[in-house]
Amino acid sequence: MAAVTTSVASMDRSFLEHNLSDTMSCLRQCSNTQELKQIHARMLKTGLMQDSSAVSKFLSFCLFKNPPCFLPYAQMVFDSLHHPDTFLWNLMIRGFSSSNEPERSILLYRQMLCRSAPLNVYTFPFLLKACSNESAFGETKQIHAQIIKFGYAGDVYATNSMINAYAVTGNVQFAHRLFDRSPLRDIVSWNSMIKGYAKVGKMGIALKFFQNMPEKNVISWTTLISGYVQAGMNKEALDLFRGMQNADVEPDHVSLANVISACAQLGALEQGKWIHAYVSKRSIRLDSVLGCVLIDMYAKCGEMEEALSVFRKMKKDSVQAWTAVISGFACNGNGRAALSQFMEMQNMGIEPNEITFTAVLTACSYNGLVGEGKLLFRSMERSYNLKPTIEHYGCMVDLLGRAGRIDEAKELIENMPLKPNAVIWGALLKACQIHKNVELGERIGEILMRMDPHHGGRYVHTANLYAMARKWDRAVETRRRMKDQGALKVPGRSTISVDGTVHVFFAGDRSHPEIEGIHSKWKAIRAKLGEKGYMAEAEDMRIDLLEEEREVEMAMEQHSERLAIAYGMMKSKAGSTLRIVKNLRVCKDCHTVTKLISKIYQRDIVMRDRIRFHHFSDGKCSCGDYW
Repeated sequence: MAAVTTSVASMDRSFLEHNLSDTMSCLRQCSNTQELKQIHARMLKTGLMQDSSAVSKFLSFCLFKNPPCFLPYAQMVFDSLHHPDTFLWNLMIRGFSSSNEPERSILLYRQMLCRSAPLNVYTFPFLLKACSNESAFGETKQIHAQIIKFGYAGDVYATNSMINAYAVTGNVQFAHRLFDRSPLRDIVSWNSMIKGYAKVGKMGIALKFFQNMPEKNVISWTTLISGYVQAGMNKEALDLFRGMQNADVEPDHVSLANVISACAQLGALEQGKWIHAYVSKRSIRLDSVLGCVLIDMYAKCGEMEEALSVFRKMKKDSVQAWTAVISGFACNGNGRAALSQFMEMQNMGIEPNEITFTAVLTACSYNGLVGEGKLLFRSMERSYNLKPTIEHYGCMVDLLGRAGRIDEAKELIENMPLKPNAVIWGALLKACQIHKNVELGERIGEILMRMDPHHGGRYVHTANLYAMARKWDRAVETRRRMKDQGALKVPGRSTISVDGTVHVFFAGDRSHPEIEGIHSKWKAIRAKLGEKGYMAEAEDMRIDLLEEEREVEMAMEQHSERLAIAYGMMKSKAGSTLRIVKNLRVCKDCHTVTKLISKIYQRDIVMRDRIRFHHFSDGKCSCGDYW
């Protein structure tokens, strides 16, 4: 009889294993909820839902293989279980911790406590990950207390998860305190501290942690590089990447994407090309993230053909890639090409998103395509069910203002459903300057100075407007208000990459080791300009006069882009292209000077300012003097 019972049990087990194998095969091919329901019904019919191994495999598929569409079904199946074990509770917490609903992990944990389900050491790391993704500082502190209460404070994984949760939620002082008290620190603990300080922009402390680490891995390097890029310290990010190479640490996708982004911000084309070649040589897969940052890098270095070459090698199903190309054409001043890509994208069945519309409306603004821009703006809600954001209204105000339709731009602001911010008013103020509408510009300037009292640029633009109207008393008074508020004018900064090294110049700065040679070179260039009849434009001198810095003409000669051009002319081969990135809008006089230099010296000069690109060649600029 015992032998028969054993035989029957073996047959049942064999039956279950056969069904489980068939079920897993069906799951691998499952692509929609209807098919998932059929598989679930089969499992109920064959008894597989009584087998914890089968249930865990089914839930794992729902949670990890096809998120987020199967997540609600996983929750429904789990709720139907009478006594789920600790493994299944932990599985559900883990699944939701990485989803777009991390708060569900915290709710599951509360249910777990209410039902007196046993906890173990694996419950907490993913629960704390959910707190990190939800930025739930209060819940993190409560879970910390429970980790201590249940006796898991000595576990390195729980401790590291707490350090990371505190760091990521922006409470790095709590993380630091826990780190200092922990005897169980490992490389994960150190990396979490670097991430925490990088997140709050304290890169000096992050660097100290990095330097003091007993050992480093690729995550250590990548975290610090990412922090530098997020803090706008792109030169430091490139320097650190070189250190990573010298240490023979293989970069991952994240570090490569960040360092390519740093190259884009600096206009460091040579370094960007080298990294692209590195990606190709190592046969690193060009996913949508790497592809998009490469497109962005080439576009921001003025190399749209290279950007298109990368785009052609990518899958055409990514709205991000199409948006990157459209944005590239926009900032390089080719509005028609941007519109063409926008139409082609829709023909391919890819729907634009809000960022795509920002890019294409910017393209219209930079090229004076008023009719096209207005049609696109209206189509957002009518054709794509996208509500225009403040950025889209800003593009429209800029588009109308540049084109001289100032009353129409003002009317749009007055009737928009959103409260106009400083960017919106700033776009209209710039239009008033371009088209010399002093009366309206004065009123907007006052609005901006009240709205943004510590932004030096608001006072500078308003003072310029008063100077344009020869209201010198008002101009001086505006300058005095700026000083009283402690608002500082952002110093002009230009970068140029020569022989793989990025050089930084500030307006009037004498810190560069070759500054005497640079000034000597500029004097020679200035003499050639004078021979061609160049005289500094008084309109752009007004603010320098108001700032009482020095002789007006001398102040103009010290603009950062001129120092960068002089250095580039000193150090590069005759006829080679100069690539300069400036943090502010290029002034009218520097724009004129650069056009002349490109003609006199037969040099192409690509200059990216805060607004857009200028491709100077043979005395002309790609912007057509419309910027």
